Amino acid sequence: MITISNLKKAFGTTIACDIPSFQVNDGDVLGLVGNNGAGKTTLFRILLDLLKPDEGQVALDGIDPSQSEAWKAFTGAFIDEGFLIDFLTPEEYFAFLGKISGISQTEVEERLKIFERLSAGEIFGGKKLIRNLSAGNKQKVGIIAALFRHPRLVILDEPFNFLDPSSQNVLKHVLQDYSQQTGATILVSSHNLQHTVDISTRIVLLEEGRIIRDLPNTEGSAREELEQYFAQ
Repeated sequence: MITISNLKKAFGTTIACDIPSFQVNDGDVLGLVGNNGAGKTTLFRILLDLLKPDEGQVALDGIDPSQSEAWKAFTGAFIDEGFLIDFLTPEEYFAFLGKISGISQTEVEERLKIFERLSAGEIFGGKKLIRNLSAGNKQKVGIIAALFRHPRLVILDEPFNFLDPSSQNVLKHVLQDYSQQTGATILVSSHNLQHTVDISTRIVLLEEGRIIRDLPNTEGSAREELEQYFAQ
């Protein structure tokens, strides 16, 4: 699904990304972990053509995102609230997404029902603009929007941020269910090691833009090694 070759990105003397070769397979649920500045968000922004690499290239299902927009048809992503149209209400926002995606309003409403537990009665029906929602509810809108079109590739940067513990657990189950039901490839970066281990089939550990571990995570098998690393 994703191929990375000789990828490099630096900001001044700071190396943000240095990945000679890496592949994410179809159906992987890949957790990216690392301390602040490890390069997780930089990598995601390069994958989504929001940031140009200094060298190398990436391909999403064989498509170079810097050369074609065809990858957008099968990709859902949420990096931060800049992805949202914040002068709309959530209802208006999803109606707009449906319209540009060829999804009827009836189908929009059906798709949103799947996320009722995550929205927890706090997003829809309040007539609030997205800009006036809490940080946690903006986060939920963005995550729902990323999954809304049933993409084959999902990229979420720190999705557990701003969510209360109950919502974090609901989100964990939403992502697990989505993976099982669709077979989609999912990339999640997070500082929440517990949830990342719970949902991921594979975990990559980044340090100063470089991949220093690529761990299978069958039934949480990566947990001990990760805990030892972050305990140092």
